[in-house]
Amino acid sequence: MNIKHSKYKNTGIIFELLVRQITADTLSGKTSKASSILKKFFVKTELGKEYKLYETLSKYNNISEGKADMILTTIIESSKSLNRGTLKRQKYNLIKEIQKHYNLDEFFKTKLPSYKSYASLYTLIEIYNSDSLSNPDQIISNKVSILETMTSTQVQAKKVEDDLMEEFKSYDKDLRILTYKVLLEKFNGKYGELNNDQKEVLKEFINSVDNTPRLKEYYNNKVAYLREELSKLSESVSDKAVQIKVSEVANMLTSLTKTANVGDDDLINLLQYCELLHELKNVQA
Repeated sequence: MNIKHSKYKNTGIIFELLVRQITADTLSGKTSKASSILKKFFVKTELGKEYKLYETLSKYNNISEGKADMILTTIIESSKSLNRGTLKRQKYNLIKEIQKHYNLDEFFKTKLPSYKSYASLYTLIEIYNSDSLSNPDQIISNKVSILETMTSTQVQAKKVEDDLMEEFKSYDKDLRILTYKVLLEKFNGKYGELNNDQKEVLKEFINSVDNTPRLKEYYNNKVAYLREELSKLSESVSDKAVQIKVSEVANMLTSLTKTANVGDDDLINLLQYCELLHELKNVQA
């Protein structure tokens, strides 16, 4: 699933807009209600603590990618110590309070230089504090956006993706991460490094683990592809014994039935067949 950004729930954006509103009210000679709202909701509150995370992000620019990544990781980890229930309630009351004194459409119309990076950070914080499984592509794109802002250089999405896959190894909360750990330990230990086919399988599993029909369709399509490729290769193998074994393996590859779900063993087997196909192609090359 994808997490949608909401400017109405983005603590960093709301704080910055309140500060700008105070300035606008002061210049107009008005007593600023935004000032009292800021004090009420951001002093010694969970909202105030969360804003510090956005403030930390905004302090850094033109730093190395390694340092930027370390800071971002620390910010995300720090967000996990906040009380999510209290935050939700405070954000709801904050918007109600702003709405009492200002037109929300006008209030949120102001363009902020930090909007993109704050939106990306909001999305990442929500992802990492959610029990739902999220699309890794969304994590990667938001991390790239923030790192590019902090480093003022272009960041390679592939490197962020590799780091994310490595990061998943330390998780054990849910089926996606647990299976990923098992697969990596099994294949890194036995084969060293995953080939492209195996990486594709893992990525699809992570993306589709909460979408059973899509995962099953992918699995069955991959099985059909592997069966066809192995059958072709068995015909070109000169060693008769090996040819028979490869042919037998190809015949063992069967699609899942309508009532069956893709399990850990199915995925491990799929990776093993990918490895076999990879090795056979290298031998035949």
